[in-house]
Amino acid sequence: MKTLKVILGIFLVTILFAFTSRGDKAPQKVKDAFAKKFPTAKKVKWEKENTTEWEAEFKMNKVEYSANFLEDGTWKETEHEIDENDIPQNVKAALASSFPGYEMEEAEISETQNGTVYEFEIEKDETEIEVAIDANGKVVKQEVKN
Repeated sequence: MKTLKVILGIFLVTILFAFTSRGDKAPQKVKDAFAKKFPTAKKVKWEKENTTEWEAEFKMNKVEYSANFLEDGTWKETEHEIDENDIPQNVKAALASSFPGYEMEEAEISETQNGTVYEFEIEKDETEIEVAIDANGKVVKQEVKN
């Protein structure tokens, strides 16, 4: 029994090491593009987002950010959380009128090459929805989460 525990422990440590060590192996093109776009970023942690993208989590001006890049270094998106007070009034009004009775759980700004949107996680009873609203107050995405 003791031998089994030792083998299991070694196996778990190996798996943990494999998952944590591969996260910082972002391609040099990605790291270079990141450094050029965010020269003042601190505490950068890389993670493979999916088969074609890398995500960097970092701090800049005491704010936590995430940014996604393609394998060739192409920037895709930057996100950071914002306070409810920093959301434009027309965006708040669009959220309230489109989703009455929902409570805001989280708010972020998402910047892409196509522009800026405000992303929200909202909740009502057992229903959770991710919503994106553009700066003009138009709902551009909504997705019910399980």
